[in-house]
Amino acid sequence: MAPLLKLEGVSKDFYGASVLEDVSFSLEKGEIVGLVGENGAGKTTLMSILFGMPVIAESGGYRGKIFLDGNEVSFSNPFDALDAGFGMVHQEFSLIPGFTAAENIMLGREPVKTNPAAAVFGPRLSTLRRGVMSERSKKAIARLGVKIAPDTLVSEMPVGHKQFTEIAREIDRENVKILVLDEPTAVLAETEAEILLSAIRNLAAGGIAIIFISHRLNEITEAADRVVVLRDGRVIKDEKNDHLKASDLAVWMVGRELSASTLHGERELSGEAFRAEQLWVDMPGETVRDVSFFVKQGEIFGIGGLAGQGKLGIPNGIMGLFPAGGSIFFEGKPLAPGDPRAALDAGMAFVSEDRRGVGLLLDESLDWNIAFGAMQSRGAFLKSFLGGLLTQRDEKAMRRLAENYIQKLEIKCTSCRQPAKELSGGNQQKVCLAKAFALEPRLLFVSEPTRGIDVGAKKIVLDTLLSYNRKQGTTIVMVSSELEELRSICDRIAIVSEGRVAGILPPDKPAAEFGLLMAGGET
Repeated sequence: MAPLLKLEGVSKDFYGASVLEDVSFSLEKGEIVGLVGENGAGKTTLMSILFGMPVIAESGGYRGKIFLDGNEVSFSNPFDALDAGFGMVHQEFSLIPGFTAAENIMLGREPVKTNPAAAVFGPRLSTLRRGVMSERSKKAIARLGVKIAPDTLVSEMPVGHKQFTEIAREIDRENVKILVLDEPTAVLAETEAEILLSAIRNLAAGGIAIIFISHRLNEITEAADRVVVLRDGRVIKDEKNDHLKASDLAVWMVGRELSASTLHGERELSGEAFRAEQLWVDMPGETVRDVSFFVKQGEIFGIGGLAGQGKLGIPNGIMGLFPAGGSIFFEGKPLAPGDPRAALDAGMAFVSEDRRGVGLLLDESLDWNIAFGAMQSRGAFLKSFLGGLLTQRDEKAMRRLAENYIQKLEIKCTSCRQPAKELSGGNQQKVCLAKAFALEPRLLFVSEPTRGIDVGAKKIVLDTLLSYNRKQGTTIVMVSSELEELRSICDRIAIVSEGRVAGILPPDKPAAEFGLLMAGGET
């Protein structure tokens, strides 16, 4: 009997570079295949081919064959893939913020009832059957084991609920046979991720085949029936998950042993770099109600907590992306929270968790992205003429800066002139870091710096943050959903719960103490 899905010799070139080379593997009904690889290994390109994304046809198509239920298929657009039974949840959200959960889940498949106006003027005047929409949405959400009210606006949801809504939309489709999940747990806290993994197993038990892409390798070994490893566009391993270890996958992915970041001992730090008092931030889904903390000069200060509890709101409010109030002080001087220009002028910088929406100019080149912030805030990389009456970009200096960071952060690209939108998610994250480092800040807020990137890139990012802290003396405030990452490089870690600091602990405290604070308890 033919497998549900079979790939034979799939290959793809992009911009003169080989991205996929002779990729072959199969997927059975009800099977969970974990697809892993470093950023740039070809995972996203392969899924774009499967889903008929326009960029594939626009860039010359692909070679090889794809079979669904034994029949060769080649989708010219995503609608054909949806009709054939594919569902896909991408890394970046594709929800409409002003719509409710039910409206997003049922988008394009809304049940309607006719009326006299629709009979005369056409179906656009039909009335939505909102009761049916609500019931179907409830059933789809319930299959995932979470509670989300169908009438909740997406703009008011924490990121975890947005992810569950995305998945509910795909499994509501009546003919879904194959579900592709691209980093579905990247925005989830550990407890939410456990719920999702359980839901994935239940969906597979119901006959849906799943391609599960994740950089959280322990989740792959926990949930997948089989693991396919891509490296440099080729299938390196296709193994049944018979007691595979995350360390095995990591070595196969990167082709080398990876040493863990070293937990450093307590350091003697003196002087206060930053202080927040009674900070509040009105960030939908990440509200900060009353937060007070201080950061020592030269410290790496971590902020952790569950999704939706306010940890992301802290840097976003301080740096002016959302309304904020309270008092903040940098190097002893008061600053108005919510004023990005004042924060930048004072010597602060921010790497946002939203790399595509906030961090990057996607259509611009890497050198322009990396130098842009320093150019705007400090007038760097500008040559003056006629006593400053005229200025011109210093293209050579911008190129040298970009090439330096491309080498230092191991950014995988064709050159510094490549548009940012063509990079993988992990390499885009490195560009965001380079852009912040180019500002030469004395205080750097970095939010979810390793979200959605592979183990090799993750180590580079953490080691780079540690290096800048040690060698440049940069004070760093790092916000992350990954507790072990915070414990690996931070001097102290604050846990945020219900918009307040539940407690601040040194990194060597037992994980159970951090967990208790996340749950709203006291240590």
